[in-house]
Amino acid sequence: MQTAPVRATAIPSFGTALRAVESLLMSSGQRTARRNAWTSVLEDRRRAKDRVEAERVLDQSPTVTGF
Repeated sequence: MQTAPVRATAIPSFGTALRAVESLLMSSGQRTARRNAWTSVLEDRRRAKDRVEAERVLDQSPTVTGF
């Protein structure tokens, strides 16, 4: 019984394949703009998550009165 041949090159990930197609279809400036926009989206999500966490911590802390 023979074993199957071993593949010498790794199968590219979906992201790698998507970037390859993107490079064929879009100019460099468009790619940069899209990536910058996506980075902004991720940063907005991170800030929103941080804001929710800060609100949760503040809601759980005791209030100080007497000022």
